[in-house]
Amino acid sequence: MHQESEIRKPLIIGDRSYKDITDDIIRPVQGKANKYWWMVFTLSVTTFTWGIICLCYTIGTGIGVWGSNNGVDWAWDITNFVWWIGIGHAGTLISAVLLLFRQKWRMAINRSAEAMTIFAVMCAAIFVTMHTGRPWLDYWLFPLPNQFGSLWINFNSPLVWDVFAVSTYFSVSLVFWYTGLIPDFATIRDRMTKPLAKKAYTLLSFGWSGRAKDWSRFEEVSLVLAGLSTPLVFSVHSIVSTDFATAVLPGWHATIFPPYFVAGAVFSGFAMVQTLILIMRKVFSLESYINLKHIEYMNIVIIITGSLVGVAYLTELFMSWYSGVEYEQYAFINRATGPYWWAYALMMTCNVVSPQLFWFKKIRTSLIATFILSIVVNIGMWFERFVIIVPTLCRTYLPSSWNMYHPTFVDIGVFTGTIGMFFTFFLLFARFFPVIAQSELKSIVKSSGSEFKKKH
Repeated sequence: MHQESEIRKPLIIGDRSYKDITDDIIRPVQGKANKYWWMVFTLSVTTFTWGIICLCYTIGTGIGVWGSNNGVDWAWDITNFVWWIGIGHAGTLISAVLLLFRQKWRMAINRSAEAMTIFAVMCAAIFVTMHTGRPWLDYWLFPLPNQFGSLWINFNSPLVWDVFAVSTYFSVSLVFWYTGLIPDFATIRDRMTKPLAKKAYTLLSFGWSGRAKDWSRFEEVSLVLAGLSTPLVFSVHSIVSTDFATAVLPGWHATIFPPYFVAGAVFSGFAMVQTLILIMRKVFSLESYINLKHIEYMNIVIIITGSLVGVAYLTELFMSWYSGVEYEQYAFINRATGPYWWAYALMMTCNVVSPQLFWFKKIRTSLIATFILSIVVNIGMWFERFVIIVPTLCRTYLPSSWNMYHPTFVDIGVFTGTIGMFFTFFLLFARFFPVIAQSELKSIVKSSGSEFKKKH
């Protein structure tokens, strides 16, 4: 039998048996929601409702109610789109890439990360759909047969590539997430006593019986989906970056954008996973399965990706100077010292300086410090997208077209509404679906459980 080295810290702490794992994971689904869940859920639904009101007001009145203007025609909408897509990256990375590398520490957090991906992409879709101005014509972005006479899809447009990449990413991530849930749905089905709930979980479990054939097919499908998802993780944000890199504006047409955007996406995605699992760990009493070792491993990823983002920032500055192009140089001088200097300072502090605190083991293994820094990182990554877009557009080639961007209450309301939507969906997921893949945990309890390690 395979046994892990004693040097490795256990991933499951406490004397947890197979039955204990099932009871702990299924309890939030079978039992009643506690007061913490209701408090966060009420706040999320309230915020979500306000976002819907602002969205309806936008649809009824027009995009003119946003702060966008003739100069800054991309503002909070595209900033938020790229930010949400970035957050959606960590889910598939944790599930697919770490599955292919057989990393056991992913097993306690992959389910939550996959759900986060689904909900983040749904939030992102709102902004890009609304920003086209005529969402009822969005089907033109798909490769249609030539039914419109001489109208053909412009395959040179990065917006079309976005539609392909994001829709494919969403579809594969959704199937990957649902496939992993099937064995757990079957477990809940067998334990449910309420007729309606039992029938619902029977439908969701697709007739899972737990036979060897079922498990064999399950593992094969999981590996195939992981293999499909891995290149998608890197392609989606590379393609999102081409929205900027194919433009002719100084500060945007940079070949470093694809790897720089991917590193930033993984960075912000892992930070959001930290925020979610720390809340979930407390609300659902999952301390035995999500312990300090998981938090520390994820903080190490944040150090690496944060350092990569810092290198990308410095590379941009160096290349703007080295190019000798005065417009390119001005674009970066304007970002750092222009009217939005405070956003640039926040971006550099949150994204480059704050992750370096995780080099200290005491901070890296502190739950409070991790929670605070994960929020700081996501604030910084939002400002990164804002700095790329708004300062660049408000100071272009013609000084006569220079202007400033000021968000309206509708901009702010729609964005906070998507945050409410994200947490509403995530809390509903955590209430009715198992938040940890119990079958995967059971597969490592004898190699990574604390009690087993003590005995052997």
